[in-house]
Amino acid sequence: MKAGLEIFWSDAHLDGNQTNHQRQLCLGVHAISGDEEENIPLNLCLVLDHSGSMKGQPMETVKQAALSLLERLQPQDRISVIAFDHRAKVIVPNQLATDLTGISSRIQSLRTDGGTAIDEGLKLGMAEVAKGKKGTVSQIFLLTDGENEHGDNERCLKLAGLAPEYKISLQTLGFGDKWNQDILEKIADAGSGSLRYIEHPEQAVTEFAELFNRLQSVGLTNASLLLTLSPQSRLAELKPIAQVAPDTIELPLQQEAESFLIRLGDLMQDQERLVLVNLYLGKLPLGEQVVGQVQIRYDQPGLGENLLSAIYPLKITVQNPYQPAPQAQAQQAILSLGKYRQTQMAEIKLQQGDRTTAATLLQSAANTALQMGDKKAATVLQANATRLQTGDELSESDRKKTRIASKTTLQ
Repeated sequence: MKAGLEIFWSDAHLDGNQTNHQRQLCLGVHAISGDEEENIPLNLCLVLDHSGSMKGQPMETVKQAALSLLERLQPQDRISVIAFDHRAKVIVPNQLATDLTGISSRIQSLRTDGGTAIDEGLKLGMAEVAKGKKGTVSQIFLLTDGENEHGDNERCLKLAGLAPEYKISLQTLGFGDKWNQDILEKIADAGSGSLRYIEHPEQAVTEFAELFNRLQSVGLTNASLLLTLSPQSRLAELKPIAQVAPDTIELPLQQEAESFLIRLGDLMQDQERLVLVNLYLGKLPLGEQVVGQVQIRYDQPGLGENLLSAIYPLKITVQNPYQPAPQAQAQQAILSLGKYRQTQMAEIKLQQGDRTTAATLLQSAANTALQMGDKKAATVLQANATRLQTGDELSESDRKKTRIASKTTLQ
């Protein structure tokens, strides 16, 4: 298994008569399997809300979803389960997935009671999954249906921020309409994961299964990009880097020696992580020019850590006369980020009470989704724009669907 990189430009040509240029660079990063690859053991921790509000069908469907995952684990995989209400406890300590009958019985024994302390559940979950992370793909699935009323949201975010250092990815699932979408999204973003919305209890099995499919396709872990720019190149000052697939996330930067370090998390074999970089380029000579380089650093569970890919030069062609050469992959990535940021701005305007501008921004986001071919997201965004235009309020469900539609391509 090794890391691969594809490079696309918003325009692969520069005008030789201009002294300053802006270009978007799209980087597609993924794991490439060899001829004979063994499956990497999984190390999965389920952190499940069993507060009083989960009583009845919600709790039963979550149990069913958890049990369906157990059936897909192999004997070399590891599993742990945490349950939390206003406290948290270990239901299944980290162990090999061999005693499925015993593990199933403990999950089945869960009863609903109490309030919600997400940070307590997350803390115990990280402690349990850390026990089995050597040589595995380690992830936490965190599910809740409520606000962190007995916990501390800042503590949640601090714990999530530690996850990449511990080589753990965090996936969050919001159940029903009462959970805090800002907090669950920030936890997933900080933990290099994704946010899922379970609107109806019967969707739990499907959402768990889709996350598990993504987990099974991971080939490399703890991946980062090392981006080095030439003296004629610089990053945009405001939000210069974002991931746009599989989910849209604004990515923070760290300086490491002469390079910028961009954390990505796990790399999948069947789906690229697409990263969009906003660059400014100065005056360059005519012909093909190298304006920087990219290298991938990653772990291959069981075989090595801090491995390095080949160095990929960032090449662009300076012309006179100039002929534009837009590349479709980069253009699509730009649209994805535009959809996300337009929706974000709409939410801010809605919070400020400016419904007219919010509706206009959602309409723009819907049009952007259509340009991408993301018809389902366009439908969600357009419907909510229309609701605002006709004087209706957006329900909690509407807001959550909008957030999900902004971050990913709906299936």
